Amino acid sequence: MAERIRVLLTEEEVDAKIQEIGEQISRDYAGQQVHLVCVLKGGSFFMCELAKRITVPVSLDFMSVSSYGSETKSSGVVKIIKDLDEPLKDKNVIVIEDIVDSGRTLSYLLEMLRDRGPKSMKLCTLLDKPERRVIDVKVDYTGFQIPDEFVVGYGLDYDQRYRNLPYIGVVEFD
Repeated sequence: MAERIRVLLTEEEVDAKIQEIGEQISRDYAGQQVHLVCVLKGGSFFMCELAKRITVPVSLDFMSVSSYGSETKSSGVVKIIKDLDEPLKDKNVIVIEDIVDSGRTLSYLLEMLRDRGPKSMKLCTLLDKPERRVIDVKVDYTGFQIPDEFVVGYGLDYDQRYRNLPYIGVVEFD
């Protein structure tokens, strides 16, 4: 079965939206520092581009989590594959995600991070699929709300392919 990629959001649209989010975060945290926490692997492309557009001091950290195990759908129970390198205590934390859909994994992860004592914690995502939400998760900064389609590009993959596309595309199967 072959697949095609249909462009959903162009590189220019994505770049403009990331610039807009960076400006908003810079206004919201004027005179302060922000600590961006990237959820790997997908969020890395978005976080790097976003960090370049934030004008207040920025520090970065990364974590990798899994909630699938041997199942094909999220269990909502998070297994930490790679934990943060730095403590979150008294930091203005912004968790960076590539996409928010069911909210199961993210709800669990956010609660775990809140227990680490950040000064503040917000959630930023490039893509949001609200119609897939099973657990309500407050997203503070959203790039685009998208329909319930399987998307790739800008860090999102299909079987570890297409992460490097500079746009957001929809996988369509022949």
